[in-house]
Amino acid sequence: MVSVEIVKRYPSFALDVRWEAEGAVVGLFGPSGAGKTLTLQCLAGLITPDAGRIVVDERVFLDTAAGVNLPPQARRVGYVFQGYALFPHLSVAENVAYGLRDRPRAARARRVAEVLERLGLAGLERRYPRELSGGQRQRVALGRALAIDPALLLLDEPLSALDAPLRRALRDELREVLAGWGTAAVVVTHDFTEAYRLADRIVVYEDGRVIQAAPRAELLWRPASEAVARIMGLTNVLHGTVQKATPERIQLRWRGQTLEAVNSPTRSYLPPPDSPIAFFVRPEYVRLVRKDRGAPDPLHHMNLMRGLVVGEADFGTVWSLRLRLDAPGPPAQGDFDLEVEVPHLVYEILEISRDRVWEFSIHRGSIHVLPS
Repeated sequence: MVSVEIVKRYPSFALDVRWEAEGAVVGLFGPSGAGKTLTLQCLAGLITPDAGRIVVDERVFLDTAAGVNLPPQARRVGYVFQGYALFPHLSVAENVAYGLRDRPRAARARRVAEVLERLGLAGLERRYPRELSGGQRQRVALGRALAIDPALLLLDEPLSALDAPLRRALRDELREVLAGWGTAAVVVTHDFTEAYRLADRIVVYEDGRVIQAAPRAELLWRPASEAVARIMGLTNVLHGTVQKATPERIQLRWRGQTLEAVNSPTRSYLPPPDSPIAFFVRPEYVRLVRKDRGAPDPLHHMNLMRGLVVGEADFGTVWSLRLRLDAPGPPAQGDFDLEVEVPHLVYEILEISRDRVWEFSIHRGSIHVLPS
C-alpha cells in the first residue's frame, strides 16, 4: 500500500497531490512540468515537501505534522533514473553492487549473482555499460535498484531516451520484470501507451494537481473529464446539448444531428434538456457504410450521417481520415468534424482516395459521454 499526500510550493509552481494505491505498479501520467518527477523525488527523500504524509506498507516515510522525515538511505527505495545513469567506469557487477556497500563482501557477491541471474544478465558481470545493448543497460539499472530489496521502486521515464522500436520492445520486457519481481513500483511517463502497458493504476497529473486516479482500464474507457481526455490524447472530443437523458441512454444534438449514446456518465445525476455536454468518439469506431451493399440497415447503422473526406494521413497499417459533415454551420474541429481510422486494406477496397463522399455511422456504445 502506497499513500501519498504532498504539498511543495515554489515561486512559479505548486505541487499539491493526494493519491494511494494497493501494491502493484502505479503510473504517474501527464504532460511535462506537471509535477510527476517532483513527486518521485519527494518519495525518495531527495526533496522535502512543505507539508504532507507518505506511507509505504504501513511504514511512515514522511509525516510533517508529526515531525517524521526519514532520510533517503533509511527509506529503502530503489531509483531508476531517466537514461539509467549507470556509472560508466564500473562493470555490470559493480553497478549492481553499488547500493550494497554496507554488506560483507561475500553477502554482496551472493546478492549480485542472484540479481544478475534473475534479470538474465549472468555472464555479463565484467562488461561495462558502453559494451551493452539498450535492453541490457535497462536491466542493469533495474538490477542496481532492486539489489537492495527495496520497499518501493521508482522509475523516472525509464524509456524516454530510446528510439521507437527499441522502446516498444523494452516496455514489454520491463513490464515482465516488474510483474515477476513483485515489488511495488511508481513509474513516471508522459506517454499514455507506456503508462497503460506498465501500470495497473494510473494517476493523471496536470499543473501540480491530480485530476484522476483509476485502474488503467477505467481510465481508458471512462476519463473523468474533458481535461483528462485531452491529456490522454483522445481525438474527437466534442460538444453538444442534451435532448433527453435516462439512466440507460442519452440523446444529444451535435452539428444539427441527433445522436444517441448508451453509456450515461452517471446514474445518480441526469443532465437536464438543453444543457451542454461533452463526449468523445474513438476514431476506430466510426464505420463507413459500404455503397455496394444497398441502403444502410438501421439495426446495424446507428447514428447515421453523411460527410466529405477533407483530409487524410497514411500511418502504414491504418489511414486516418478527416470527415466534414454535410450540414450547415462551422465544423467542430477546425476544418473537419470527425477523425476516422480505417485499416489500409479497407481504404484500398473502398477506393477512398477516389470516392470522397461517404455515409458513416457510430454505434451507440461508442459515444462516450464525459462527466461535467
